[in-house]
Amino acid sequence: MEVHLFDDQLGRRVLLHQWPVKRIVSVVPSQTELLYDLGLGEAVVGLTKFCIHPAEWFNNLPRVGGTKTLQLGKIATLNPDVILANKEENTQEQIEALAARYPVWVSDVFDLPSALDMIRKVGALCSKTTEAQTLANEIDAAFAVHRPDARWVPLRTAYLIWRKPYMAAAGGTFIDDMLRRAGFENVYGEQRRYPELQLQDLAAQKPEVVLLSSEPYPFAEKHIREIREDLPDARIELVDGELFSWYGSRLRMSPRYFAQIREKMSV
Repeated sequence: MEVHLFDDQLGRRVLLHQWPVKRIVSVVPSQTELLYDLGLGEAVVGLTKFCIHPAEWFNNLPRVGGTKTLQLGKIATLNPDVILANKEENTQEQIEALAARYPVWVSDVFDLPSALDMIRKVGALCSKTTEAQTLANEIDAAFAVHRPDARWVPLRTAYLIWRKPYMAAAGGTFIDDMLRRAGFENVYGEQRRYPELQLQDLAAQKPEVVLLSSEPYPFAEKHIREIREDLPDARIELVDGELFSWYGSRLRMSPRYFAQIREKMSV
């Protein structure tokens, strides 16, 4: 039987015995949507309960648990040719357990270049090289067109992803790179990953802007009032977390959205 070899973003060599792949399980929401937009509708056989896009797949395909609580037995029933995972969104223990039985391709996305690299590599893995290259080029061009102009002064910004405890996106994260490309200076940029914080600590950072993400914690208007008690001078805004943190085909919409936020902040 012929074996096809692909390197994932961790530098692991992934051996596929079936190629082109006919049965894909995706355990990463943004990569699930990417597979749909690459035209792999008939090949995807399983996804997670957080893979909400596209709704057509979310409502009809088998779900294999959460990104960090995968149901390995359910995945086994789907007999995948390959599983698409992610270093941050899935647990090392579960990925290693799956890799002992199936080909598992793992992404490691932390900025725009690594996201574009992931798109191209997934395209090659799934026999959609041309489509993936076209998509990556489209995203790259959109970021070039909608980048902040010279008149825009980066605002000191905190991006909150969780409450009880409050957590912020700091340096080394994909969100940090998106903030910079959107024209914001991350007040937690010198810290790493997702530090926990108290509102008093956040106030000490003197952010001009606090962005409250719609996911993974569903911040709402009532949380703006809560945070404003400690940060009366900061501008506090709810933002679409998917457009800051999903690193697949949804990135096509992010640059224009970032430009709209900058325009709103200019008023």
